[in-house]
Amino acid sequence: MALNYLATRFTCSWPWSIATLLCDGRIVCGCSDPYAKRVLGDTRQTTLSAVWTGETATALRRDLNAGGSKFCGDCALKLPLKKDQAPPQRGDDVGALPSRLYVECTAACNISCAQACCAPETGITRTRQAGMLDFELFRRVIDEAGPSLVRVDFFNYGEAFLHKRAVEMCEYIKTNFPHIYLYSSTNGLAFTEESVRRLVHSGIDELTFSIDGATQESYVKYRQRGDFAKAIRNLGFATDEKRKAGRDVPFINWRYILFSHNDSDEEMESARTLAQELGVDRLCWELTDHPEDMFSRRFVRGTPDLDGIRHAVWDANNLGNAIPGATPRAEIAVRGLLPPLPIIARRGKKATVRTTVRNASTRRFPAQASYGRRLVRLGAQLCDASGALINRDFERAWLPHHLEPGATTDIEMTITPPEQPGRYTLKFDLVSEGIDWFEACGSPTTTKTLLVI
Repeated sequence: MALNYLATRFTCSWPWSIATLLCDGRIVCGCSDPYAKRVLGDTRQTTLSAVWTGETATALRRDLNAGGSKFCGDCALKLPLKKDQAPPQRGDDVGALPSRLYVECTAACNISCAQACCAPETGITRTRQAGMLDFELFRRVIDEAGPSLVRVDFFNYGEAFLHKRAVEMCEYIKTNFPHIYLYSSTNGLAFTEESVRRLVHSGIDELTFSIDGATQESYVKYRQRGDFAKAIRNLGFATDEKRKAGRDVPFINWRYILFSHNDSDEEMESARTLAQELGVDRLCWELTDHPEDMFSRRFVRGTPDLDGIRHAVWDANNLGNAIPGATPRAEIAVRGLLPPLPIIARRGKKATVRTTVRNASTRRFPAQASYGRRLVRLGAQLCDASGALINRDFERAWLPHHLEPGATTDIEMTITPPEQPGRYTLKFDLVSEGIDWFEACGSPTTTKTLLVI
C-alpha cells in the first residue's frame, strides 16, 4: 500500500527492538529526538509493555512496513529506500518489551557544545516535563524490562551523571540484571573522584569519555565552558581504579571528535601519548560534518589523511585504536598443510585443524573475560569456493591462555564439515566475542580450501 503523503520512502528497524526513556518518563521512538516530538507513550501513566505494544507503536510499525510514516517527521535515523526497493517486512511479533533501552537521566548539561541541538541555550530542558528522572520510576521500568533487555545505553541528551543518583542507577541495573550490557557516555565533568571510582565498581561494561582535544585551548572551542584538566583527571581516576582493582570492566574509551582546530599531527599525537599514559583501553577519532565552520576538512571522505586513520575512526569498527600498537592484530598459520593443499574432511566426521596464532599487537588477547564478552577466540568462517560467506560463525576454538603481546600459541580447532560434499573456503580470524572480528580493523585473515568428500 503506497503512502502518497511521503515525499521519500524509507525504512527503520528501531521500533522493533529499541526504546528511549526520557527523563520525564515518556517513551520516544529513538535516540534522535532531542525535543520529544515522537512520543509513543508515558510510563508515568502505564507500563512500558503497554507503550511498546500500544496502538501508536503498532501503527508506526505497520506504516514502516508499507514504506514510511508521518510519525517519523525529520528523524535522522530513517533509512531511504531506492525507487523500486520494497520495504523490509518485519513481523508484528515484537515481544512484550524492547531488547534495548536508552535511559535519559536528564536533558540538562553542564557545558554548551557549539551549535549542538542539546546545548542548554536551545531550550531542550523546557521540552521535558521533569528535570531529572525519578528514581522510583526508573526502578519500575528497569524491573519490568530487565529480564528481556540485552543492552542499556545509559545516556541520551544531557549529561547523565548530573543526576545525583546516576551511579546508583548503574549499580541497580548490574546488581539485579547482570546479563545486561550497560554502556554510558559522558563528558566526564560531573564526577567527583569518589563517584567515578565508585562507578568503576558498579559493574558497568563500557564507559566513554568524550574529550575533543589535547589542550584546554582547543578543547573549549567546541566543549564551551568545559574544563579539559578536570575531564582528563576524572578519566585518569577511572583507569587508575580499574587497574588497581584488577578489573577487566569497564572498557574505557576516549572519544575525540576531530575539528579543524584540533586535527593537527601534533595535537593528535599528544592525545595518543596521554591516552597511553593514562591506561585508556581505546582512543578513537570521531568524524562529523558540523558545525559548518568547525568540522575537520583534513579528514573528509576520500582524503589520504583519512585513509591513514581509517581503522581508528569510531564508527568504522568496534576494535580499531589510535593508541600505537593497540589495534588488535594477529598472524594465523594453518600447520601441516603446505599451499595449495586443502583441508580434507569426510562428510559426517569431524576433522581437526591445527593452527599457530601470534599476537602482533601491544595488547593482551584475553582468553577469559567478565560476562563472556571481549574474550578472544579463534574463529573459522565458512565460505563457498568463490569466497562468498555462508556461515560467519561456523566454528570457534578457545585460546589455551591469555596471549601476551608478541607471544605465539598453538590452537586446535574441531571442524564439523557441511553435509553437502564439495569445495569450500575456510577463513580464519580472531574475534573479540560480542564486539567484532579482527579483520574489521585491518588484521590479516588466513584462508584455506576445505574439501568435503
